[in-house]
Amino acid sequence: MADTESLVAEIEALGAKLGEAKTSIAQRIIGQEEVVELALSAMLSGGHALLMGLPGLGKTLLVDTLSTVMGLSANRVQFTPDLMPADILGSEVLETADDGSRNFRFLEGPVFCQLLMADEINRASPRTQSALLQAMQEKEVTIAGEHRPLPAPFHVLATQNPIEQEGTYPLPEAQLDRFLVKIDVPYPDRDTERGILIATTGMDQAAAKEVFTPQELIRAQNVVRQMPVGEAIVEVILDLVRACRPHEADAPDIVKRTVAWGPGPRAAQALMLTARARALLDGRLAPSVEDVAALARPVLGHRMALSFSARAEGAELEQVIDEVTARVTRIEAAA
Repeated sequence: MADTESLVAEIEALGAKLGEAKTSIAQRIIGQEEVVELALSAMLSGGHALLMGLPGLGKTLLVDTLSTVMGLSANRVQFTPDLMPADILGSEVLETADDGSRNFRFLEGPVFCQLLMADEINRASPRTQSALLQAMQEKEVTIAGEHRPLPAPFHVLATQNPIEQEGTYPLPEAQLDRFLVKIDVPYPDRDTERGILIATTGMDQAAAKEVFTPQELIRAQNVVRQMPVGEAIVEVILDLVRACRPHEADAPDIVKRTVAWGPGPRAAQALMLTARARALLDGRLAPSVEDVAALARPVLGHRMALSFSARAEGAELEQVIDEVTARVTRIEAAA
């Protein structure tokens, strides 16, 4: 009982602190509340996020602001076709000491930070993209046969331009699956854009303040994993993920007709964690069906694909996910 009361008190305290963090972020990021919430959910879940949006929508500013508010050391890498794995991971250099002896010394690359912004990640070659795979999954890199742990916590926030695909290398499915969520960054509405104009073109620029420390963020990630999840929510997550797989016997007709391949177990894990994180951000003690429904697109959208015939007919993956989500949540509500 004491443990439960302690967890409840910690969740409530974290909810208040996260509210302070969101207020600090809003000093620099005007609007885009859903984008900010998804990015924070990914970090609270201990995962990585892929930001999809056109240039000039504030993706870089968001990452910079998150690093300040969450108290994390941050590096930015601009991905280009000539970028090599060593440019990200680091390399060994041969040095000559004063006594004439020679030794190799490892020079850390930009990946050795707590928050890495991989800008336009699809512009680098597959060889360089794959250099991040081990770092993202295992929080360490292997160079010259030696395992080198990355600072904790470690998060990658990568960006992609969804329109300009010339000279790019689409991320392979294995790497896309390493991103906990895919966040679409939309254009701001008129009132928000007006606020951006006024706030960013004067002499004084708003500044965010540090709210968390790395240790506090790690503790928050542990709390997320301790949050209770009702059996009904577990069933909704399983129903939703399995309903998006076209080979399942009870998959909806729209999935069998349009989807080439569906999400794997990692998608269910991502839904479980991010639903808890979303509840925590909202000051609630446990996730709800609404949390799962709200996260369906960001979690599932990059873990499944339409068939060629469905794309030729003009089908859209987002509409498929929305229809399946509505069907699954209606069934749960009826039960």
